[in-house]
Parts: sequence; structure tokens; C-alpha cells
Amino acid sequence: MAKADYYELLGVSKGDEASTIKKAYRKLAIKFHPDKNPDDATAEEKFKEIGEAYEVLSNEDKRAAYDRYGHAAFEGGMGGGGGGGGGFHDASDIFSQVFGGAFGGGGGGGGFDDFFGGGGRGRGRRGGASAKRPGSDLRYDLEISLEEAARGVEKELEIEKEAACGTCEGKGSKGSAGAKTCTTCRGQGAVTRQAGIFVQQTTCPECKGAGEVIADPCADCNGNGTTAETTRIKIRIPAGVDSGTRLRSSGNGDAGFRNGPSGDLYVFINVKDHEVFERESENLYCEVPMPFGIAALGGEMKVPTLEGKSSIKIPAGTQGGTVFRLRGKGIKDLSSGYKGDLHVEVKVEVPTKLNSEQKEKLAAFTESIGQKNSPLQESFLDKAKKFFDF
Repeated sequence: MAKADYYELLGVSKGDEASTIKKAYRKLAIKFHPDKNPDDATAEEKFKEIGEAYEVLSNEDKRAAYDRYGHAAFEGGMGGGGGGGGGFHDASDIFSQVFGGAFGGGGGGGGFDDFFGGGGRGRGRRGGASAKRPGSDLRYDLEISLEEAARGVEKELEIEKEAACGTCEGKGSKGSAGAKTCTTCRGQGAVTRQAGIFVQQTTCPECKGAGEVIADPCADCNGNGTTAETTRIKIRIPAGVDSGTRLRSSGNGDAGFRNGPSGDLYVFINVKDHEVFERESENLYCEVPMPFGIAALGGEMKVPTLEGKSSIKIPAGTQGGTVFRLRGKGIKDLSSGYKGDLHVEVKVEVPTKLNSEQKEKLAAFTESIGQKNSPLQESFLDKAKKFFDF
């Protein structure tokens, strides 16, 4: 299958400046980043393609070669490794180089998730050679009831995470020898290879990017300083949360590499649908059946609220579809603390099982009140006279 043109992939022209190309790449990289499109193979492939395109077009020499020879410039003997292979960086590395500290590194760093309102379970490199690297941020999807969202609630979450190794206390070394500078990358965490005008930089295979190696690695954590465990974390859900609310629990993500700082835990809230109430922002809505007699004569009706039963006064002659507002019976706004209202729509319930005596009395009653006591029907018939022969 023929590879797409690099300029077309980024939506730029051959004459565009480097700043324009970088701007186009940034926009597309955010759109197709795997953390924003979990389990989307098409988006992941697109992310790799635009990364490869930007790597070539952002480099003056590579761009010149591409303009002259096209994709053939990176195949065979003309520069090594095409198609995202040995001659190209990993797409997440390119993303990290372009966005830098703004997203805390590439491939699932916490800053990228903060920008998107994300918080995915990233496992990528955090950039830079350091024996102590931060742990990954974790995501937990929590479903709660509408009542819990309205009142607030404390939940205990069961989390699978990387924790500091108990055997080596997170150092990665089983004894006192500790870590020493990696001789393969000389402490840089990456190795560089050059073939002609092309430069390839990859994570050091010896120290896995740490810049240091453990002389006597701990057998339980293989020198990483962390082991997988299941732990329980209590988190307070404030009153007023809604579906899509994200809560951050600082330091409750994965433990860092060799005693590096821990990542954070991001809890995403989903509020379950309710059998009685519907929610719109801080307001609640519900429909309540109203007996025919109360609709005609007026009276008092019990209605539900999230805090228990409440009463509303029904004026005589209330029509179905009338909405009554109960102030302050809604949900508290998470930011302002303002509490919304409950809107109750009454539906007139017509009797369905009448005996002979009741039918006769109702027929007599209907005849006695006449059409003048049905103003809505009378108004409708006046409008409909031109369509029907009354």
C-alpha cells in the first residue's frame, strides 16, 4: 500500500515555513494521541504517521531529501529504515520533543492528561536520564448514585498499582552496592547512531533510559524499585459532582522508578440514571401523576425529593402539564455552592376502572357542567372550525 504524502498528512504545503508545519503537527498530535483515543487502532496509526511526517519535514536536510526523492529517500541505501522503522523515532518521543515540559513528557505523562481532562493510565517514558523517575498517573472510573452525587460520599477504591518494593525499600538494589553510571550511554539514558545526514536516537537498551544500572539488583523487583500490588484508597466525593467530573488524589498513582516521586490517581465520576428524577446541571425534574379529583377541586399532593417527601398545593382546575417549582430542592453547584430547584410536572390521571354507578354519575356531571367549563377545548374548537363542520 502506497504511503501517504507527508505534506498532505499534516495539511501543509511544500512552501510553508517550519513554524507552520510545527503548528499543524501540534494540532493533529493532540487530536490523535492514544491517551485521547484509547483502544482506537486507527487513531494510533494516524498518530504514528503524522509523527513520522513531522520528523522528516521539521528537519531541513531530511525535508530536502524528501522533496527530491520522496519516500524513496528513506528506503534501501538512501538513509536507512523507512515506514517508522529503524530510521525514525518513536511517535511518543517526537510528541515529547515538540510539547516539552508543557505536558510532562510524552506517552501518558500526567500533564498531557491534565490538558485533556484525561488522566489515563500512562506508562510511557517521562523524558531525561534520571535514576529516579516519576511514577505513572492512574485512572479510575467510579459510578455513583444520584443521591450520593447530591449529598457527597466517601468511597473506598481498590486499585492495582506499582508500589515501592518492600524488600529493597524502592532503591532497586539488594545490598549496599547501589547504582552506577551506565557505560553504554554514559549516563545519558539514550544512545545515538548516525548514518550520513540522518541521526537516530533511541532509549539505551542497557539501563532502559535510567542512565544508571544496578550492580546487585533486587530479586523481587528486578532493580526497578517497584512491585505490583492491590491497595485500597479512600476518597471523598464532594456534593454536586456530575458525570464527567474528575477528582485528583495526589501521590496515589504508581510509585516512581527507584524511589522517584509517585504519580497521581484521577477518579472519573459517572452518575447513574435515576428512576424518578432527571438532572440538568443543578436542577432536578420529575413527573408526578395527579388524581382527577384534585386536578378539578384542588388540594394538597405529596411529591418526592432527594431529601424525602414534600407537599405542593394544587389550585382547583389545574391542567395536566403544569409545572411546580420547589426552590432549593435540586443539586448543589460544585463551584459556587448554589443549590438548584426541583421542577415537578403534574400529569392528570383519568380513572380507568369505573362501575356502572360511577359511570352514570360522571356522565351526569359532565352534562351538567357543559362545554363552558372546558376552556381549552372551546378554544381549540374555535381554531378548528375552518377544518371541521361543527
